[in-house]
Amino acid sequence: MNDYYAAQMRARSRSAGASSIGLLERLDPAMAERLRFLGAFLREPARVGSCVPSSPALAQAMLRGCDLRNARTVVEFGAGTGAFTRLILERIGGQTTFLALELDDKHVRGLRQRFAGVHVYRDSAERVQKYLADHRRKQADYIISGLPWAIMPVKDQERILEAVLNSLTPDGLFTTFAYVHARWLPRARRFRERLEHYFGEVKTSRIVWRNVPPAFVYRCRLKA
Repeated sequence: MNDYYAAQMRARSRSAGASSIGLLERLDPAMAERLRFLGAFLREPARVGSCVPSSPALAQAMLRGCDLRNARTVVEFGAGTGAFTRLILERIGGQTTFLALELDDKHVRGLRQRFAGVHVYRDSAERVQKYLADHRRKQADYIISGLPWAIMPVKDQERILEAVLNSLTPDGLFTTFAYVHARWLPRARRFRERLEHYFGEVKTSRIVWRNVPPAFVYRCRLKA
């Protein structure tokens, strides 16, 4: 009898799991993706960092003060699903070279399909100089990063920041963001310390509350 009830419970559990999967498949793809992000975030907020893609409000904050129309070269790190890419593309000039680096293969394919005006490469941000050279560029006027620094190993942080230093024009601007809830994590604190070590000027924006999770922007220049 106990075996019978155990079998019944396993069957009901499988049925419930299948129903959940079926529900996600029936939802709008964007909503289904947000629900998956949310589930991962609730399980491991420090590792996942965000439960949804960056908001238009955060994209606006990332580009505030950037004169992209007159820029010769713009680079985006960790373009993801294009939350910042679309706005960058709208603001750059007709002669601006726009490069985007992204590691996720699905994101790369999606970016190439949606943004014909962007040169998208599947590679690490630390190899940015290779792609600048491919386009006969030595440095970029703006490097705009959506990378998850708070969950990134310190050695990776160091390599990418060194690539930024070697790839940014003397009067260029490096912008990136951090989540408020993660700013006191050891790697996030280490990242802030490295920014202040490498750059002559590091400014932070007001908190962007219209983002999930709330975030703020770092604006970094080589010269104070």
